[in-house]
Amino acid sequence: MQHPDHDLIALGIRQPWVELILRGAKTIEVRSTGTRVRGPIYLYASKKPAKIPAARAAARRFDLDWETLPMGQIVGTVEIIDAARCEPHDARSACLPRSLVRDMWGWRLANPVRLSEPLEPRFLPYGVWFYPYRRRNGRPD
Repeated sequence: MQHPDHDLIALGIRQPWVELILRGAKTIEVRSTGTRVRGPIYLYASKKPAKIPAARAAARRFDLDWETLPMGQIVGTVEIIDAARCEPHDARSACLPRSLVRDMWGWRLANPVRLSEPLEPRFLPYGVWFYPYRRRNGRPD
């Protein structure tokens, strides 16, 4: 795959979750709704880190240096292979406590690939999903 790919949609995710996805430790992204998106997507590391205590705990557990995690950049790709309601046992794959997966959706992830160099998006997020290298109307930059 050549980057940047104008047709690839991006998902904004806060750190340290993006880093854990790229390392293959986090294979379920927890969201309040399901998704029909399947296949490869860009991973955009949001400009702000996650604020919940579980994020700091996960960073410590996986020995991540919070201060050096990239933010505000496209850092890799991952495939969404399924989406289903979370079960308590999904907490481990989501790197979250069980209480945070209750009544949530789990987007199953596979084949994470870290870009050799992070990319600057041409267009910034305007929602959960966004196209970093083309306008909303579908025209490339």
